[in-house]
Amino acid sequence: MKIEGSIALVTGGNRGIGRHFVQQLLDRGAAKVYAAARRPETVDVPGAIPLALDITDPDAVAAAAAAAPDLTLLVNNAGTTTGSDLVTGDLTAIRQEIDTNFYGPLTMIRTFAPTLARNGGGGILNVNSRLSWLSYPGANAYAASKAAAWSMTNGVRLELTGQGTQVTGVYLSSTDTDMMAGWDIPKNDPAEVVTVALDGLEAGAPEVLTDQETKEAKAALAT
Repeated sequence: MKIEGSIALVTGGNRGIGRHFVQQLLDRGAAKVYAAARRPETVDVPGAIPLALDITDPDAVAAAAAAAPDLTLLVNNAGTTTGSDLVTGDLTAIRQEIDTNFYGPLTMIRTFAPTLARNGGGGILNVNSRLSWLSYPGANAYAASKAAAWSMTNGVRLELTGQGTQVTGVYLSSTDTDMMAGWDIPKNDPAEVVTVALDGLEAGAPEVLTDQETKEAKAALAT
């Protein structure tokens, strides 16, 4: 997947890691970048095209697909965490995490896959997490949603191979964004995470592990 000349859409493109994706895609020569957000008026990257989108709303996803018929690269970045555990957490909050972190990206892929096929195959980049592979008190609902997103990423990679669509999963540990503001722990630089992710995308990697903690978590699955 080559970024130069591509037409990209980044969900959650108005802040955090998503904003860095938008900026770096443009810096790397993407011909057009749609920065999708629930509040498109908050998109502030020069050259980006704001696009209204709630990935949990199928009608909004369909409208986004109609607005971006030229897409060649989908970056599923939007996500949420509620700080919920599985046994004691509120079920509504747990469902919100599953809806946003699993069903939302899956709906985007199902809706945009025909567009990517028409435009030559292109690529999909799913932003997942080190917590796809481990659990953590205070984030167990998030971990469950990201474990499902890991499996989904592997599944759609197999299903979309025939149409020539590259599917890359990006896995990262805690990163310095608004989502992690309440956690007093070491954090990645989001700009560095995005640089590693896009390097991996262009190298054709099926998975990109952006930091040492994430590499150790994946390796520990064997034990």
